[in-house]
Amino acid sequence: MKLDNSQIVRERDPRANRDLVFLLVGVAVLVCGAVLYAWPHLEMRQTGIVTEQMQRERDRLVEENRKLRLEKASLENLERVESIATRNLRLERPPAENVYIVEAPAPVVDSAKVASVKTTGAERN
Repeated sequence: MKLDNSQIVRERDPRANRDLVFLLVGVAVLVCGAVLYAWPHLEMRQTGIVTEQMQRERDRLVEENRKLRLEKASLENLERVESIATRNLRLERPPAENVYIVEAPAPVVDSAKVASVKTTGAERN
């Protein structure tokens, strides 16, 4: 004899859905916990990497600054400029009577007051 099971209706088990929800919530809690635990460590690692890169860049810039200061000092050396002018450009020193030394005036302090002389009517004429 053959059994016909097409008429049988299977009921849903309410505990199965509840167990699935508990499982999903449990997995979500574990994943969130793992993310919250790992995130600060990853940020600290990234900050360390950036700090190391910035330190290397700073060291490179300090070295470049040192080299540029040396180059500037050598370019400002008046003996060097004079030797280039006489050797390469074939310039000559002017005679002593044609040399004039010009000094820049001392800078005036902003808080300095200028003295003025009041004249009377008799002195104006």
